[in-house]
Amino acid sequence: MEVLNQQPTLQTPRFDLRPVRMSDLTLIEHYARDSRVAMSTPRLPHPLPPGLIAGFIERAMAPERDEDVWVMDGTAHNDGEVMGVISLMRLDRNQSEVGYWVAPPFWNTHLASDAVTALVSGNPLGNDAMFASVFHDNPASAKVLTNAGFAYLGDAETFCLARGATVPTWTYSLKLR
Repeated sequence: MEVLNQQPTLQTPRFDLRPVRMSDLTLIEHYARDSRVAMSTPRLPHPLPPGLIAGFIERAMAPERDEDVWVMDGTAHNDGEVMGVISLMRLDRNQSEVGYWVAPPFWNTHLASDAVTALVSGNPLGNDAMFASVFHDNPASAKVLTNAGFAYLGDAETFCLARGATVPTWTYSLKLR
């Protein structure tokens, strides 16, 4: 593991999970503008307003952040520089919430499974537990979590900015210690 900005880079056979940087802005904005990506996440509005991703990257790079963000970077393996984004939002009691999205050109390639598995096995924040939730209409994302060892906790609802509505979710947890 290489440490950059007090955040580790996690290496996998297919790509690196490296801290987000401002040079990622154009590609992240490009993919985040895709309505299919926005509709699968709670925090991406559609259409994407100017400056939103730049602010997201600035917050992610701040020393006093509450979310660590990694880019799925395949350049060392002759693939895309930004294939997706994965994050850990700090919660209380040494827990984090996992969030991720994959760029459409890399859908159905098991990229999300590899990224979540790498984040869980690396456990860069030394968490005791991780949580995640996915929309009911995204069963592929639920499978990513169960493949990584997460257990189903129950149903809930989350507001989705792109949909402008509350959406039913499945919630998962993984005890690490």
